[in-house]
Amino acid sequence: MRNLCRFLLPLLLAFTSGLALPANLPADTPLAQARQLVLVRADGWNSTAGTLQRFHRSEKSSAWQPAGVSVKVSLGRNGLAWGRGLHASFTGKGPTKREGDGRAPAGAFAITTLFGYLAPSSLAVRTAGMPYVEATPDLLCIDDPASSRYNRIIHRGQPLPPDWKSHEDMLRPDGLYAWGAFIAHNTAPAQPAAGSCIFLHVWEAEGVPTSGCTAGAATDIARIFLWLDAKASPVIVQLPESEYIRWRKQWKLP
Repeated sequence: MRNLCRFLLPLLLAFTSGLALPANLPADTPLAQARQLVLVRADGWNSTAGTLQRFHRSEKSSAWQPAGVSVKVSLGRNGLAWGRGLHASFTGKGPTKREGDGRAPAGAFAITTLFGYLAPSSLAVRTAGMPYVEATPDLLCIDDPASSRYNRIIHRGQPLPPDWKSHEDMLRPDGLYAWGAFIAHNTAPAQPAAGSCIFLHVWEAEGVPTSGCTAGAATDIARIFLWLDAKASPVIVQLPESEYIRWRKQWKLP
């Protein structure tokens, strides 16, 4: 964090209404405002693995330039499905993301907040360029579609009584959330049962799929964590190869 406000803002949001991410904004070119891009490509809709490449550009009108090398990632156990994000005006071929479907969301999504097991006072967090939330024992992600806090990151014990029957603990004993970032799928407002708690996080092991997130080696996720910069309006795009080819020109993808 550059200053104290970046430590306090995500925590304040979590303690009040929960951490809600930006509204789904229709856009013919969902990367129009971005100067950082995380591009995930997979062979097909049912692929459980793909590749991730970072890109950056100095100006919003500049050409994308690669940052680092391409790395392997794990996707949902059932592949990909269209999510709700910056591409909201688009309805395409392929499955649609639903709660519990085991698919990672396809499309373009803002990356707005980092999370992990590091204390806010740690050097990595203090030098990061994004708001950060520490994954403490009382930090939860609500995945119950019937809850008013569906697809929100909250702290247990908020003033309002719990109205959910299921949630995800953000402090996991397996360390998969030691480094991570929130992917703004199905946010503000969240559509019930359209999918929740979608993250970029550490994988269990190479070749092991996720329940719907995108995961990679700890060193690769940590590198992304330290590279992301809120001032560059980072976006993650996840697509099977057929849709990457279809939308590359219109979305101005590299």
